[in-house]
Amino acid sequence: MGTLIYTVFETQWLTQLGDGPTARVPQHRFLLVRASITNSGSKQVLVPGLSLVDDSGQTYNEIANGDSVPQWIGLLRQVKPAESAQGNLLFDVSPQHYKMQISDENEQRIAYVDVPLTFGAENPQLPMPATSASPEQSLSSPSGKK
Repeated sequence: MGTLIYTVFETQWLTQLGDGPTARVPQHRFLLVRASITNSGSKQVLVPGLSLVDDSGQTYNEIANGDSVPQWIGLLRQVKPAESAQGNLLFDVSPQHYKMQISDENEQRIAYVDVPLTFGAENPQLPMPATSASPEQSLSSPSGKK
């Protein structure tokens, strides 16, 4: 988009930011979008704010408060020539499909990046509980047959 090159790496849904009594709780859910924004131009530019657009056309802006956000990219992003701003963008939205609205440094051209709904980061693989079954039993199929 103009002199800006946007790269979106991954998303993560969170039910809170931080721990204990100071944890931040979202109105809906926190969505972190890990991204990089590179300035390919010859002058320093201010990167415009980003927003999400849902399938019904409703727009949601970035959250200005980055407290407890790991590697927060910040809201005011000035990027020098041939340098990048990288880190997490923060939104408070309901879990669903979105498109991230991006624009050039003058906010004259707009494009969209698809942000599919995934919950991979919220479903860690938990270890199976230990059982007293013999090794032969643990290798059998659910029906008990090998």
